Amino acid sequence: MANSRRKCIVSYASNLVTRENAAAGKRQPPRKAGVTAIQIDNTGRQIEHGRLVKTLDTDYFVIGSGIAGLMSALGLARHGRVLVVTKKDRAESNTNHAQGGIACVVASDDDLESHVTDTLGAGAGLCDEQVVRRIVAAAPARVAELAGLGVEFARDESGSGYDLGREGGHSHRRVLHAGDVTGREIEGALLRKAHREPNISVMEHCMVIDLVTTGWLGDAGAGGEGGDGNRCVGAYVLEGNTGEIMAVRAPYVIMASGGGGKVYLYTSNPDIATGDGVAAAWRAGVPIKNMEFIQFHPTCLYHPEAKSFLISEAVRGEGAELVDADGNKFMDRYDSRGALAPRDIVARAIDNEMKAAGAPCVYLDIRHRSEDFLKRRFPTIYDRCMKFGFDMARDTVPVVPAAHYFCGGISAGIDGETALPGLFACGEVACTGLHGANRLASNSLLEAVVCAHEMVEKMGAMPPPDSYARPRIPDWESGDAVPSDETIVVEHNWNEVRTCMWDYVGIVRTDKRLERAARRIANLRREIREYYLDYLVTPDILELRNIAAVGELIVRSALLRKESRGLHYTLDYPERDEEKRVDTVIADEAGGYVG
Repeated sequence: MANSRRKCIVSYASNLVTRENAAAGKRQPPRKAGVTAIQIDNTGRQIEHGRLVKTLDTDYFVIGSGIAGLMSALGLARHGRVLVVTKKDRAESNTNHAQGGIACVVASDDDLESHVTDTLGAGAGLCDEQVVRRIVAAAPARVAELAGLGVEFARDESGSGYDLGREGGHSHRRVLHAGDVTGREIEGALLRKAHREPNISVMEHCMVIDLVTTGWLGDAGAGGEGGDGNRCVGAYVLEGNTGEIMAVRAPYVIMASGGGGKVYLYTSNPDIATGDGVAAAWRAGVPIKNMEFIQFHPTCLYHPEAKSFLISEAVRGEGAELVDADGNKFMDRYDSRGALAPRDIVARAIDNEMKAAGAPCVYLDIRHRSEDFLKRRFPTIYDRCMKFGFDMARDTVPVVPAAHYFCGGISAGIDGETALPGLFACGEVACTGLHGANRLASNSLLEAVVCAHEMVEKMGAMPPPDSYARPRIPDWESGDAVPSDETIVVEHNWNEVRTCMWDYVGIVRTDKRLERAARRIANLRREIREYYLDYLVTPDILELRNIAAVGELIVRSALLRKESRGLHYTLDYPERDEEKRVDTVIADEAGGYVG
């Protein structure tokens, strides 16, 4: 391939110049001399001209090892070889940190219509009602599937039914849980099942750099039977432990990489949540939808050493009240549902109380519940609070809002299909229309498991993997890029992006703040792009590159929405405008690999 892997036109809102061969002499699609292919189970190796090429072949390439990725992998293993790559250890995902549970109608006094109504109400008029109805209706079957895979949800005292929790925005108790470690219970069961599946291979500490398409390869029309035009055929992947870069080649690529809470300074998400999938899809020209809707969880533990620790909404579901420093309840002044109002309302109320009082936090008060109950229902939360000096049974617990969940993402159907053939998206990385402008609590795990099932069914009816041509993906060439001797630049820009997003693109917004953020993020992206071209690829620079890209998407989407709706609240347009009840779609970074 000629001089540069960035030989495509780059288009931003400001119509930056064409970057044809912009990286010439700096970095080519890169291979280090003398490196042999990484050997893993159930993947092919490509040999050309007597030389082993760093390309791994698989039928289905799954990016991410949370509930969306693992449910996809387990289903697709029936149809062929599946390779799963994950950034850290295979269990490290947003799923593993999920405390609350999975929403599903199982109680006799509940019904599907009520779950639909609650979801639509939380979504502030922007949900796709057809999508909501399909996912809610599919919930019981998918919960039964999880139970069959070994997930043990908590039972009621009789042992004959589920112990159901209630969270904000729900009119009934319908949240199945495993205490306050539901995500860990699900993740563990799925990993054990995947480990026993011979058609599934998992590679840890691997990070996708960019997707590879036939259009970028100059091979449009080679997509398979009948020719599909431009098609996703794999990705370049950085192996974190060795620093080596390989190509993974597959007819079907499933993006299940989760969200991007680390774009913000304060977040409930683990360190891996840097928006990688959204950024990679945008660079490949895939439409990104509704990125202005960032859900801030109202109650993260406020303590200098309590990194990203979430106090589950289920605590409020069991009667906890939000109070100020003097112990006064305040949520009834903002919403008739009080502390069980949807998260956008609660987060804004807390933000307003803190600003009005000049207070660093507010407090959760559940002291009316017994110590035995709290230890049984919330063992992890109780222990963690005790570690930091707060006894939930005797003390109020300091909390603050923090970035939690992306309601927007890669525009995708329930079956995972995106605008780029060969690329599917599932879980938090995708925007299906379920959440609208605000996610109803505990609908996220539900969406992941239902959409993974629908996607597997869809792929099972599509042409088999061996019917597609597999174009050669060039080895990664590093050109004259050198190891970085300025890692302080990465750390500085990392902090600047996140601080900018927190200060100017947070819970309450204005056009002035957003425009300031747009200028700063654009400047940072230019700096990051130059750094990316000059130095060898590392996980740190890739994550920085991605959070800056996602930051730009959020800012631009927020500027486009001239109203307040759901999670997007702006002082310049404080009312909802029904004429603006449309999705925000950005798809202009087409076809290039651009920093």
